Amino acid sequence: MVTEIVIQGSLLILVGLLVVCAWRVIVGPSPADRLQGVDTSTSVLLGIIVLLSLIQGNSNLLDVALALAAFGFVGTVAIARYLSEGRMF
Repeated sequence: MVTEIVIQGSLLILVGLLVVCAWRVIVGPSPADRLQGVDTSTSVLLGIIVLLSLIQGNSNLLDVALALAAFGFVGTVAIARYLSEGRMF
C-alpha cells in the first residue's frame, strides 16, 4: 500500500520533471542547453518506464528501458561531437 503511493508520487514528480526538460529543449538559449535538456529528459523517461514496469509487474518494459539508455547515450555522444567538431562520426 505504502509502496504504491510512493511509486505513484515518484511517477508524478518525474512527469513534472519531463515537462521542465521539454521546456529547456524548446526554449534553451544555446544548442548545448538543448542537448542537456534532451539528455536529461532521456534519463527521466527511463525512470518513468522503470516505474511503469514496477506498477504493471511487466519485466518487458525493462528491456525497452535498456535499449532507450543505449540509444540515448549514443545519440548524446554523436550530437555533442557534432556541436564541438562539426562532424558526427
